[in-house]
Amino acid sequence: MLSIRTNTFLLRPWQPEDIPSLTAEANNPRISSNLRDSFPYPYTTKDAEDFIHYAGSKPTAQEFAIVIDGKAVGGIGISPLADVERFSAEVGYWIGESWWNKGIATEALRTFAGYLFAHTNFVRLFACVYACNLPSVRVLEKAGFRRVGVLQKAAFKNNRFVDMFYYERVV
Repeated sequence: MLSIRTNTFLLRPWQPEDIPSLTAEANNPRISSNLRDSFPYPYTTKDAEDFIHYAGSKPTAQEFAIVIDGKAVGGIGISPLADVERFSAEVGYWIGESWWNKGIATEALRTFAGYLFAHTNFVRLFACVYACNLPSVRVLEKAGFRRVGVLQKAAFKNNRFVDMFYYERVV
């Protein structure tokens, strides 16, 4: 089982004991409004249970908790592509609001990407971020991703069409 420890946090696969902290940190409309609709609000204990079951059902770990002081305070993961894009993966991340503006998301993304490039066959990671989510834009840029495009009206979020910025990091 993969675990990556830094001076600030531990990245490790989600575990059932993360349900209370996952529920507490994720149950925030300011977080869900910047993520895909599959990340619900309100975020219930049942949502946490279902997510941890889903994360554990993958043949290889793809979803990781960001753990500080024994509590899951956020998450990071990948969605690998297939066929001719099999060496690419979409990366996604979130961090609880009380941990914003501390550099944790940036360090987690930088650490995770470095691990993936060093220990897997991935040569390209990408992320799509809503154009209005400037804190996440900064996370991506500080973690070595570069903007390669703007996808106009690419998502329908919060009852309106929004542009998305497309970022990538390549080995």
